[in-house]
Amino acid sequence: METKRQLQLGELIKRNFSTVLQQEGRYIYGDVLVSVTKAIISPDLSQVKIYLSIYGSEEKEEILQNIENQTFQLKQALAHRIKSQIRRIPEIYLYIDDTLDEMYRVDGLLDKIK
Repeated sequence: METKRQLQLGELIKRNFSTVLQQEGRYIYGDVLVSVTKAIISPDLSQVKIYLSIYGSEEKEEILQNIENQTFQLKQALAHRIKSQIRRIPEIYLYIDDTLDEMYRVDGLLDKIK
């Protein structure tokens, strides 16, 4: 179970990392829509798992790899935005959030049953 501080920092990172992706993401991955769906921070506040939802492309793994290659630059931009609110910027780990894809798959299966 996450503590109140973990939830607060997770939400702070989620909002600000989303803004960073909007500003700098076009140079990294092009015209694909990438949004931050969730940010889960570890109990010791040293690591954050950021889940990204990627729309408009079938090569989600390739786009994620391009973003991961630029993690250092994105972490610096994030640090610049939240440096007054957190002592140490956590290590960033990126994952694809496939919840929406799973929803469409289940919806398609339910349509076949009808």
